[in-house]
Amino acid sequence: QVQLVESGGGLVQAGGSLRLSCAASGRTFLTYDMAWFRQAPGKEREFVATVRRNGTTYYKDSVKGRFTISRDNANSQNTVNLQMNSLQPEDTAVYYCAGGITILLDRGYAFWGQGTQVTVSS
Repeated sequence: QVQLVESGGGLVQAGGSLRLSCAASGRTFLTYDMAWFRQAPGKEREFVATVRRNGTTYYKDSVKGRFTISRDNANSQNTVNLQMNSLQPEDTAVYYCAGGITILLDRGYAFWGQGTQVTVSS
């Protein structure tokens, strides 16, 4: 069992940056694929980025070049980070951290955090 807790959301102006963090409990952190999803009001939850067990990263097309996902397991600090630059109003959503062993990049994650709100003003 893995517990995920997100932090770092907030309000930022268009063009600004935010860094989201997801703290993961459990010694099996390194065996899981990790990802970030988001859900805007009135829309379905969508895949944003993933970092695989082998360290490979993949991104939604609209965030490529602006967002960077990374994982940090130094000093027993199991975290997955999402650095978001050049934020736009359309990036406004609740962002969720997810983990699991998945075949597909954008589905099948077993563990989810509670979400953190990101609001980008124009």
